[in-house]
Amino acid sequence: MKTVAFHTLGCKVNTYETEAMQQLMEAAGYRCVDFGEKADIYIINTCSVTNIADRKSRQMLHRARKMNEDAIVVAAGCYVESAKKRIDEDLSIDIIVGNNNKNEIVNIINEYLHDKNENKFIIDINKSSDYEEFHISKINDHTRAFIKVQDGCNQFCSYCIIPFTRGRVRSRKMENIIEEVKKFADSGYKEVVLTGIHLSSYGIDFLDESYNKRMEWLTAREESDEEFVKKNELLNLIENISEVDGIERIRIGSLEPRIIKEDFIKSLGNIDKFCPHFHLSLQSGCDKTLKSMNRKYSADEFYKGVEIIRKYFDSPAITTDIIVGFPGESKLDFEESKSFIEKVKFYETHIFPYSIREGTKAANMPQVDGNEKAKRANILSEINLVNQREFRKLRLGKADEMLCEENFIKDNIEYYTGYTKEYVKVAVLKGELKANDIVRGKIVKFLTDDILLMEKEAD
Repeated sequence: MKTVAFHTLGCKVNTYETEAMQQLMEAAGYRCVDFGEKADIYIINTCSVTNIADRKSRQMLHRARKMNEDAIVVAAGCYVESAKKRIDEDLSIDIIVGNNNKNEIVNIINEYLHDKNENKFIIDINKSSDYEEFHISKINDHTRAFIKVQDGCNQFCSYCIIPFTRGRVRSRKMENIIEEVKKFADSGYKEVVLTGIHLSSYGIDFLDESYNKRMEWLTAREESDEEFVKKNELLNLIENISEVDGIERIRIGSLEPRIIKEDFIKSLGNIDKFCPHFHLSLQSGCDKTLKSMNRKYSADEFYKGVEIIRKYFDSPAITTDIIVGFPGESKLDFEESKSFIEKVKFYETHIFPYSIREGTKAANMPQVDGNEKAKRANILSEINLVNQREFRKLRLGKADEMLCEENFIKDNIEYYTGYTKEYVKVAVLKGELKANDIVRGKIVKFLTDDILLMEKEAD
């Protein structure tokens, strides 16, 4: 029996696809081993979101070759799409698999074993309109199941290579998603997380062509909120998942700020299973920088969306991504962005110093000094720490619930840690509890700087 080892770089979508490939290989009779072990086949699911991600992808491919000179080394995913020439010249790689061919991994490996002359399996991702269908029956995370529902992006932000490596928006059929959710529920999962490359675009490729054109940038300016909600396939999907017995929590990945409309959020507020954790990628609080980034909203529009969310949810978690030192970002631009971040009071801000991505428009723009980027990132990091603690303090004294996930010991006392619906980390005395239990109680104090203690309510 041949052995196969996987390694994943990048996003949750990549993680989902790796687990799907692993299950396909196991079903075909291959034995999966840890990546650090000697294997007959190494499959690296690569990332290309930054130049650093490209470098890490190359490093893992070369590491696989060193672990076994006779192994078959497979490069799959985004780096394959973005660096075709470099991949062709890399002697450590035997097989290259594009982003819309991963579901054929078994046939690809078997074909290569039969005839080593065929080693390229890449379609033109930018001309593909078909969703690459996967079916997963289990996942490595034993308490929450990540489900890929969408691929591709039509946004073309000036700093981002992803539309070129993932192609245009392609959505998974709702019936296939619901079927997978039911399987996870039957396996005991209580929480599902919907993921995609541009999740807010889910379903726009299902709409008729004329409506699709109006929706493509998710502006829907001429549509009433009611009409927008009626035709919003992501909302329909969440509502359908909420009807699956056994699923008690529905969490979503990153959302496009322009999808935040009043009736949409009001409808989400009526779904008891929906987790009010909204990750809205701001990227900058400065309108000049947003325009340069090709982000099609203003800071004021973003803030109005935040106000809508807070109108329908009590203390929702609103998190974001921020790029500092974007090409052309002056000190005044940064100060404007910083002031906006302070105004919003995010629960958590993921801060990224701008990194040049070859092949994007921003790579050819005037660059900000590296030391200045680091300085700006540190300033926002301090604000982030304050905001995180303030948000956690708001939970004190409130009734809440958590999903038990991991053992945790402090001062020789055993706890379970897990997350509230808002994705705040909480601990509860272990007692007779077990992983995947949902516990309700009151938040009583800080157990550590980043973990709150819950006092379990009486049975």
